Amino acid sequence: MEIEKGKTFKYLRDKREVPQQVKDQLKEFNRIKKAMLDAFKESDLTIDQLTQKLNMPKPEVVYYLMSLIKYGFVQTGEVDDMDEYFTYKLKK
Repeated sequence: MEIEKGKTFKYLRDKREVPQQVKDQLKEFNRIKKAMLDAFKESDLTIDQLTQKLNMPKPEVVYYLMSLIKYGFVQTGEVDDMDEYFTYKLKK
């Protein structure tokens, strides 16, 4: 008897569809991720500068920025001249 590899995955994929809302959320996340990474290509930025550049509310910027840090796209840089804010930069 030959075992078919991936049979369980194929069965579950056919049986369970990904909701449209989840697909839309992933598209939105990828759009914002791309915009943030493009902004960091120009220079290191603080959260306030990123908020102004992307024209987004600060809580959303922090949420997406922390996600990018968690998954290794962005890292913490230096503290600004007034020792108030960290800058963030692309991870190399």
